[in-house]
Amino acid sequence: MYLATYARYWRINLLTMLEYRANFLMWGAFTAVYHATAIVALWVTLQNFPSINGWDFRQTAFMYGLWMLGHGLHNTFFYTVGDVPTFVREGRFDRFLVRPLDPLFQALTTPQQIWPDELLLAVIYFSVVTIYAGVHVDAIFLLYVPLVAIGGALIDFGINLAIATASFWFTRVDSLRWVFMSLEQEFSRYPISIYQRGVRLVLTFVLPFAFMNYFPATYLLHKTETGLNLNPAVGLLTPVVGLVCGALGYAFWRIGIDRYQGTGS
Repeated sequence: MYLATYARYWRINLLTMLEYRANFLMWGAFTAVYHATAIVALWVTLQNFPSINGWDFRQTAFMYGLWMLGHGLHNTFFYTVGDVPTFVREGRFDRFLVRPLDPLFQALTTPQQIWPDELLLAVIYFSVVTIYAGVHVDAIFLLYVPLVAIGGALIDFGINLAIATASFWFTRVDSLRWVFMSLEQEFSRYPISIYQRGVRLVLTFVLPFAFMNYFPATYLLHKTETGLNLNPAVGLLTPVVGLVCGALGYAFWRIGIDRYQGTGS
């Protein structure tokens, strides 16, 4: 049942995209411009400062590519979890609870104009920047990078799921979600070693965005980890951190489901 429903969900996404092709192309162009702007900002910064704590533009651009992979994977398969607060406010979430499918699965497969444009862009960009940064590509690299992308997507998912779950109590969490998204997008562009120790600890152990790109990049680039003076091999833990983050987010979701009483709509 779940596989058939999921296949139907993607079929609807495809048909929606074909029906509104102009909108799809505009959104794809916006995505490309957004990431291009971030990369240009990195380049401008590192033109003024040839390196920041030992990271030059090529290495930082590679680190950004790792983040794009995980973030793009999340936005392709888990993006609609961010719509849960809207479903709760509008009373639509109650329908999920009386249907035979898991409520979270239903939230993730609500028809939207979702297409893997950002993921495709991330793959293309990462392929180019890997060559540009002179990273050695071998069997370990080819096995490890997809696991980093999956781990990064799960980190994104776990945090966003926890924020969505908060809407069961507070209804409106738009500002909270915006704050966390801004933190991720701003702090993930640079190595955490440039921030104060408190920020480094938060980005490692509380909101582990550093495991989406900084620690894996440190390992793949054979750099010394100066943010918290950890062994660079800590980057290998990204898939595990992703699983833990996703599991914690889901555990909080189950607690929220058990206490959910609706909005009275």
